[in-house]
Amino acid sequence: VQLQASGGGSVQAGDSLRLSCKVSGLTLSKYGMGWFRQAPGKEREFVAVITITGQMTHYADSVKGRFTISRDNANNTIYLQMNSLKPEDTAVYYCAAEFGNTVPVVSTADYWGQGTLVTVSS
Repeated sequence: VQLQASGGGSVQAGDSLRLSCKVSGLTLSKYGMGWFRQAPGKEREFVAVITITGQMTHYADSVKGRFTISRDNANNTIYLQMNSLKPEDTAVYYCAAEFGNTVPVVSTADYWGQGTLVTVSS
């Protein structure tokens, strides 16, 4: 199983980025998916999650209204559209998968991607 995150980079405050997580080795339509992030010196935290069909999403308060999670089960990929980026969004972003009609949390996710770095300067 591989979760390959990409799309990170260095941007200015107010810019946008779109992260992708390409999944292989599992049937994406059987997994709840999510994005998490870890800033230097901090614990990994929840950013956004999405259920199997994409019908339900949930966001951390810090990103609500700015970030959008989506999924394309046919192409085994999930996305995180990040708008109006702030310096406090700087972190390594990870995608995660959890089997079943649920959403992943840090402590129970079945699979993790390798992370992609997002750096936002003011």
